[in-house]
Amino acid sequence: MNIEFTEEELAGVRDLAAAEGKSVKAYVHDAAVREHFRRTFVDGAVKWFNDHKAEFDEAFPDEVPPRDRKPVVPEEQQHDGEDQGKSQAA
Repeated sequence: MNIEFTEEELAGVRDLAAAEGKSVKAYVHDAAVREHFRRTFVDGAVKWFNDHKAEFDEAFPDEVPPRDRKPVVPEEQQHDGEDQGKSQAA
């Protein structure tokens, strides 16, 4: 698998990998796995919050936010995933 980075990004990844005593390949693998689990957790927390906010509003009436409160949006719906201006990692 080829992963593309800008020169600046690649330098940063190399520094982070070295700081953890890992190869760039191992570091990028671990970072991708951590991000997957982080997003899964955040999406679950957002869903739980949106599913239970009425219960909290009822249980804590003095803390009820304004009626026009918008539901929380999962992170993956907030990003468009642009990857322009990248160079390949070795």
